[in-house]
Amino acid sequence: MSFELRDHTADVGVAATGERLEDVFAAVADGLAAASCDAIPDDGGDRFSVSVAAESREALLFDYLDELIYLRDVRIALPVDHRVERIDGSDDDEWRLEGSACGVPLDAVDAREIKAVTYSEMRLEDVGDGWEAYVVFDV
Repeated sequence: MSFELRDHTADVGVAATGERLEDVFAAVADGLAAASCDAIPDDGGDRFSVSVAAESREALLFDYLDELIYLRDVRIALPVDHRVERIDGSDDDEWRLEGSACGVPLDAVDAREIKAVTYSEMRLEDVGDGWEAYVVFDV
């Protein structure tokens, strides 16, 4: 599981890989945290649950990242150390994600504001030996 930040005009792109779908979702979320600050403290704060549902796999990725941005603003804490325990669904049914993250208080990091996740250039693919994703965030 890994991620890479990529320059993208006034936005920031995150390219991620993972062996399982859950791994690539967590890697994109870790990329979101890395794009938000230069260094993440070792003490990740309190762990909290994250649950989302959507009509497609891609919409689930979008809604998951959107929920993390919302939780950052509501909890006043940067979500880090993402764990996606389960993703269930099919193209004929609703997709669901159950996971968790730790919240680092925003006053403990020099955070940049990531305003939103976008569908612009979003890609989520099964590449045979794992998964790849690319997501652009509005900064």
